[in-house]
Amino acid sequence: MSDRQGRGWIIGAVVGGVFIAAMAFVLPAWHTATSNGGQQYAEPFQIAGNLYYVGANDIAAFLITSPQGHVLLDGGYPGTAKMIAASIKELGFNLKDVKVLISSEPHYDHAGGLAELQDSSGAELWASDASAETMATGGADPADKLNPFNLFVWTGLSRYDSPTVQHRLKDGDTVRLGPIELTAHLTPGHSRGCTTWEFPVRSGARDLRVVSACSLELLPWMKFTDPQRYPGIRHDFEHSIATLRSLSPDIWVTSHARAFGRYRKFSARAAAKDPVDPFIDPAGYVEYIDKGERAFKEKLAEQQAHP
Repeated sequence: MSDRQGRGWIIGAVVGGVFIAAMAFVLPAWHTATSNGGQQYAEPFQIAGNLYYVGANDIAAFLITSPQGHVLLDGGYPGTAKMIAASIKELGFNLKDVKVLISSEPHYDHAGGLAELQDSSGAELWASDASAETMATGGADPADKLNPFNLFVWTGLSRYDSPTVQHRLKDGDTVRLGPIELTAHLTPGHSRGCTTWEFPVRSGARDLRVVSACSLELLPWMKFTDPQRYPGIRHDFEHSIATLRSLSPDIWVTSHARAFGRYRKFSARAAAKDPVDPFIDPAGYVEYIDKGERAFKEKLAEQQAHP
């Protein structure tokens, strides 16, 4: 080995050592800082009938109750699982009575807390095939190998403890617990596992239809022209938009509270004749789909114009 090669090897070893040491310090700190995504406590409340909001200020979670046990929709970040459990208790319910967990999608901010909530409650988890595959890796989608988000999972920055999926869902499947009936509509695109949930609630003398719509948000790396982000993502978005348009909810929610106006509607309850009224919002649901479809079509047109 020449002197130059020796010096290069030493410099490379030093740089590599410094990098490894930095990562050993940065990764745990990053993971701790992002474990709850900056989420803050939000007062839990009854939306309508047996449907309750138990999520954080933006990352949503919902409790659907019955005398035979409860259903919990979504688990938030790993760091917000305890917040969800505390909100359930604050409403006067017992986490141990949660018998079913369901998921809107397998991303870190919505599925990250499912394992802890499952361990604490003993509930069984229902998820789509694509969600189950991603949850098994702690958040990396094995069918979307070039997804840059997978890097955050592989490095441990955004990996979550994998919950156990006892039941895999197909499109149109119904989950039943006592009087609760939830229909799963697979609406992939934002994630391959995206699932929209539809179910009835009774509020006083009113029978109301609720839709928890999976996100239509476009992520920065999505590509709809060939080679597509993952094979079929363009068709998935088109199919999901059509599916959402086929539903006609009285009340609609999403996994991000700001998208359905949680705080605005919660605040409006005080002046409403019926506290449910601010959540009766079919026009807002259509506007939500319109906005998602516009963004999708604009991005597709841009990518077609500049392949």
